[in-house]
Amino acid sequence: MVTDSQVEKLRKLMQKGTSVSLAAAKSGMDEKTARKYHRGGRLPSECQPARDWRTRPDPFDEVWAWSEALLKEAPGLEAKSLFDALQRKYPGRFPDGQVRTFQRRVKNWRALEGPAREVFFPQQHHAGELSQSDFTSMRTLKVTIAGQPFDHLVYHFVLTYSNWETGTICFSESFESLSAGLENALRELGGSPRRHRTDQLSAAVHQMPHRDQFTRRYQALLGHYGVEAEHTGVACPNENGDVEQSHNRFKRAVEQALLLRGSRDFLDRSGYERFLREIFGQRNAGRKARFEGGARRAEAPPCPPAGNAAPDRGSGGSREHDPGVAQRVLGPQSSDR
Repeated sequence: MVTDSQVEKLRKLMQKGTSVSLAAAKSGMDEKTARKYHRGGRLPSECQPARDWRTRPDPFDEVWAWSEALLKEAPGLEAKSLFDALQRKYPGRFPDGQVRTFQRRVKNWRALEGPAREVFFPQQHHAGELSQSDFTSMRTLKVTIAGQPFDHLVYHFVLTYSNWETGTICFSESFESLSAGLENALRELGGSPRRHRTDQLSAAVHQMPHRDQFTRRYQALLGHYGVEAEHTGVACPNENGDVEQSHNRFKRAVEQALLLRGSRDFLDRSGYERFLREIFGQRNAGRKARFEGGARRAEAPPCPPAGNAAPDRGSGGSREHDPGVAQRVLGPQSSDR
């Protein structure tokens, strides 16, 4: 079978004035074949008809009806999440190497109705240098506790180099929620980045007319951990793009897990917190090598004053009514002015 490289070599030789017979011999093909490709002007790959048949059996034929039913019932379900569910439903039947085959089949199924691809622009980050945080509303996920709507936020903390992340459930964008969430994140992290960036949170940055100044409590909070404070410009959410993008990906992961779970109701808040911790753990598992390769500084954050240390509540814990480290440093009568 003649290859494209043989034909290209034939053409180069003939452009130099080599005869057809000699060029064919040097290219490793019959003279008659060489004349055909010389006259035709097309490569062998361009002459082959498009293949519309399979060369091997589809391993997902027997389970596709079940998969298709789930995709129709929950259009937001991703192919990877559905493949993981198939592996759990049929242990040992679908090796990890078949995930791309399954993703292509789901992609073809969604060809006429699937959502547009997400577009993102990578940025350059350095190990141990920067973290970002922000609050994100979980209302759209419609989680309930014992049948009652659970309207809440998550304080979301992200390392921009490794994308390691964690979060704390809270109910407002208050300084108490900010300090509790940041303290929980740094305790779980076991270290502190050099810089930490937020947007124009009123809990961290003075509002008009001093929007370039941090509040005293927030300065004390970050100073306690030896972290330099940063904030985005006014109406510039792109400057906090890593955590903003992580909001979308995290909530999408929660949505996928809820769809596979088959219920959005939890017996109690602690059960829901464990559910979120598992998701953070799963998402961080793939970032372990990059994280351990230098995403955090060696020194651990300083502990709060003796007798006031807060327990480590992990990635799903909440200390909504705890004023946080900054209050303990400045005292209960401290003011932001």
